[in-house]
Amino acid sequence: MCGRYAASRRPEDLAGIFEIEKWEPQEEALAPDFNVAPTKEVYAVLDRPVKDADDPAPVRQLRTLKWGLVPSWAKTPEGGARMINARAETVHEKPSYRRAFAARRCIIPADGYYEWVTVPAERELEVEGKKKRPRKQPYFVTPADGSVFAMAGLYEFWRDKTLPDDHPRAWWVTCSVITTEAETSPLAVAPAEGPHALADIHPRMPLMLTPDRWDDWLDPARTDVDDLRELLAAPPAGLMRAYPVSTAVSNVRNNGPELLKELEGPEEGTLF
Repeated sequence: MCGRYAASRRPEDLAGIFEIEKWEPQEEALAPDFNVAPTKEVYAVLDRPVKDADDPAPVRQLRTLKWGLVPSWAKTPEGGARMINARAETVHEKPSYRRAFAARRCIIPADGYYEWVTVPAERELEVEGKKKRPRKQPYFVTPADGSVFAMAGLYEFWRDKTLPDDHPRAWWVTCSVITTEAETSPLAVAPAEGPHALADIHPRMPLMLTPDRWDDWLDPARTDVDDLRELLAAPPAGLMRAYPVSTAVSNVRNNGPELLKELEGPEEGTLF
């Protein structure tokens, strides 16, 4: 899954990486965030016609969206915090995601994502009904070459009918990250002590799009579901590295570049 990630790149850098055509610096300015959590405002790249423009052609835009998708038909936005991830295997058929999958796809840029190790020992303790759950060791997963982690995403519009049309909060634009099965192949760079594949950390991972898929994924003219599902294939193996980081990231109130500091090994008292 993807429950936390880091996004520290400046919008100017993202504009260059993704060949952004429209970006409003004053509108879109977000501070670097090293502990992005559900319901936060995040950057997303999307291709969409500019509102009120004479030319209806899609324009590559950098937009600020809220992480946690709210379907257009939802009566309230309260369920958004639970809809941060969509499974690649079922995104084309689930009522909450299928329309966005066909027409409103985006890329959510990140430095990488955090995942907390899930190991048999912990599951056994839960099955036995142990009251005290052991601490999980967080890992940071990022491209080994330092490039942007381009997560496949969906976005949706929701209208708050309790507000007038001209109210700034009348429309919500929300997003979700698509996840897939975690790679079982060896990491490009693995910690000396700990996991050697992403699947050793957690069975799911965000679907990373390599640059050769960006244009096809963002193209709103591509609406054939079978065609789009081919874009959900896993990226080539051996692109990622993972390393242990401080359990401080487990508290969403903690935020700063120190959260990305690599530890020599798992913290004492944590599981791996």
